[in-house]
Amino acid sequence: MSDDQQPQQPYGQQQPYGQQQPYGQQQPYGQQQPYGQQQPWGRPQDAQPWQQYQQQAPIPTDASGAPPLWAPWYGIGFLDALTRFFKKYARFDGRASRSEYWYWVLANGIVTIVLYGGFVGSLIAWSASHSVTDETGYTYTTSAPPAWIFLLLGLFGLWWLATIVPNLALAWRRMHDINLPGPLWLVSVIAWPAAIVFACIAPSPAGARYDRPDGR
Repeated sequence: MSDDQQPQQPYGQQQPYGQQQPYGQQQPYGQQQPYGQQQPWGRPQDAQPWQQYQQQAPIPTDASGAPPLWAPWYGIGFLDALTRFFKKYARFDGRASRSEYWYWVLANGIVTIVLYGGFVGSLIAWSASHSVTDETGYTYTTSAPPAWIFLLLGLFGLWWLATIVPNLALAWRRMHDINLPGPLWLVSVIAWPAAIVFACIAPSPAGARYDRPDGR
């Protein structure tokens, strides 16, 4: 060995592999932050948004048990549903419970039967009592129908015009209650059975994302 070369540490005197920090003394995989404690991908805001709404405070109610207008009213009665329908005339935010929706359908059906059904029934009854048939077999009425019959038709037309916007708003809010976007209700314009399906689906807690507590 020449003088300008430093003696090398013999291979046998090097720090043996067995004395190095063995793999087993490193932070083992089992001591790492377990997967269940890591920031999971499936946090409520990402994978299961309904969990964060289940943990929210319950909807406040007044002394009569009625929730604010921005919230749905589960277990509402017939008269309260009718009143609430007009109070939330053009509100497309928030949610509507199944009872809110179906009680209004019942009320609207009653009005429709009284006004439009009354018009059709009265017109048929009047025509039957004021019709004559001549010798040739031609049937005709002896006079024009009274004005009150057409008044029923006019009232029904006014009722339909007055409720078209709140009807759409109520359906919109019912979609929110099942955690679906309101415009999806327009599918029922083409396929009307879809309206029955949407109206019967149970509410989803995740629909609370459509609530607007600041809107009162």
